[in-house]
Amino acid sequence: APAVFTGTDVYQRSFNPQEYLREFCRLSNSQGQPNTFLMQNLRALLKMFSLEGLRGDTLIDVGCGPTIYQLLSACERFQEIIALDYTDQNRRELEKWLKKEAGAFNWRPVVEYVCELEGDREKWAEKEEKLRKKVRQVLKCDVTKANPTEPVSLPPADCIVSTLCLEAACKDFATFRSALRNIGALVKPGGHLVMVTVLRETYYAFNNQVFSCLRLEKDVVEEAVEGAGFDVKFSEVQPCPPGNVCADCEAVLSLVARKHAPI
Repeated sequence: APAVFTGTDVYQRSFNPQEYLREFCRLSNSQGQPNTFLMQNLRALLKMFSLEGLRGDTLIDVGCGPTIYQLLSACERFQEIIALDYTDQNRRELEKWLKKEAGAFNWRPVVEYVCELEGDREKWAEKEEKLRKKVRQVLKCDVTKANPTEPVSLPPADCIVSTLCLEAACKDFATFRSALRNIGALVKPGGHLVMVTVLRETYYAFNNQVFSCLRLEKDVVEEAVEGAGFDVKFSEVQPCPPGNVCADCEAVLSLVARKHAPI
């Protein structure tokens, strides 16, 4: 594990989105082993976005990285999506897929998998089109800022989703709690936060590079979410599939919380 925190400068300079996608976002690896971690997270996201009240006009994806898997079930529930990420090359990679540019990552197997979970594998092309239409903006963000999208001010959204982001972006618990307050401010009162977070992970690695991760426990995450003005409505822990040399995570937390209405 890295002894030091991987800062934003390192992400900006050396995070390779194509290699990340190749390592973590295919349904099976080069040896043909199934990507149980991704499939487990896709099932969790479907479950969370199927909960009552998880719908509305706008959804903000905080720390989208170069990926769309976290939006595949969400795009059935919200009318427009704003995707945020710190790293320029991640946003560019996402835009490649949105604009159907040459060399974009092939998400079709993942989209088919989600469509199958939702009941009709053949709807993959329709879902891809729906998602492309609904992602209206792709913006730079920094979760450590009071307004993460500064200088842009976004109107408060009905929901924010954040998957595998804060634990990599925050160097300590204080920063984690503060980042949750910062992103929590992007949600309307009565709106929702949907999170997928790894627990007890200290690093993840790909392409011969190691990135730090804040080692979190379920209760720490829940307390931070509550401290940001939310009530936890759903919280489920699943063990990480064994045999993953790319990270040392022990479990994955899926969480849905609702923002308090002002008193």
